[in-house]
Amino acid sequence: MTGPTPEAEEPAHDPEVLQLAAKVFDLARHGDTDTLAAYVDAGVPANLTNDRGDSLVMLAAYHGHADAVSALLQRGADPDRPNDRGQTPLAGAVFKGESDVVRILVEHGADPAAGTPSAIDTAAMFARQDLLDILQGK
Repeated sequence: MTGPTPEAEEPAHDPEVLQLAAKVFDLARHGDTDTLAAYVDAGVPANLTNDRGDSLVMLAAYHGHADAVSALLQRGADPDRPNDRGQTPLAGAVFKGESDVVRILVEHGADPAAGTPSAIDTAAMFARQDLLDILQGK
């Protein structure tokens, strides 16, 4: 029995694949909606996560890019996908005070009670009644 050959290397460890993934994560962080959407349309998974479990939606939400969040959700991204610390995109958006992002996530079915801490707990912790109202559908 022989070991795997270099050609059998998994695609996830391919330097070109890693470079592409890093680029796509940067697009989400910086809110380059059109390019990000084009990559997802071309086959990049809408629920792609980095080494900390942060999804593209999480990165776009945390950095306040409402249009990018919306584009990802329209392409099937999970609005409740937690990162490795149990944080959801909705809680991240609440933490950063991004009301437009919070609204979009709620409109796409994000659960305000999901995650640790939840978006509701985060809004209460920072006395953000305006965001609590959005989370409660007011």
